Amino acid sequence: MKKTIILISTALLSISLFGENMSFSDSVRVIKSSPQYRTVTTRTPYQECWNEQVPVNSNNENGTIGALIGGVAGGILGHQVGGGSGKTAATVGGAIIGTLVGKNLSENQNSVTTYKNQRKCVTKYDERSSEKFIGYRNIANYKGRTIVKFSDRPLRRIRLNITVSY
Repeated sequence: MKKTIILISTALLSISLFGENMSFSDSVRVIKSSPQYRTVTTRTPYQECWNEQVPVNSNNENGTIGALIGGVAGGILGHQVGGGSGKTAATVGGAIIGTLVGKNLSENQNSVTTYKNQRKCVTKYDERSSEKFIGYRNIANYKGRTIVKFSDRPLRRIRLNITVSY
């Protein structure tokens, strides 16, 4: 038994050491050739624009004249209302309040709403799909296996390079 194992091991070792490769070429007949296409989508940008009217508030004056008149009137009223040592504080307070009220009234009375055209645009895309030819799919059978090769034209035969190792 021991001699048999040594003999088989020696035979396998010698086969593996002296193993060779053999290569040859063959060709097989194509059984089906069909054109192949791919869907290609292109997006082209374009702009859609329009004019839109937007409100614009415009003041004929910035309220300075109203503030001056209000400040003077407030100061006079404060001076008449206050008495004693509070007279100065009442005059200053009346002038400040009169200035704020006068400016506010002047701006509100002179405010005019107008409209102006404003250009607005939005980018949109035009999409187009098309079928693009990419080549032919050629199918053949070789010893029970399906062989597929792509080419730019239909093939009648597919050439094979076969390598056998032993």
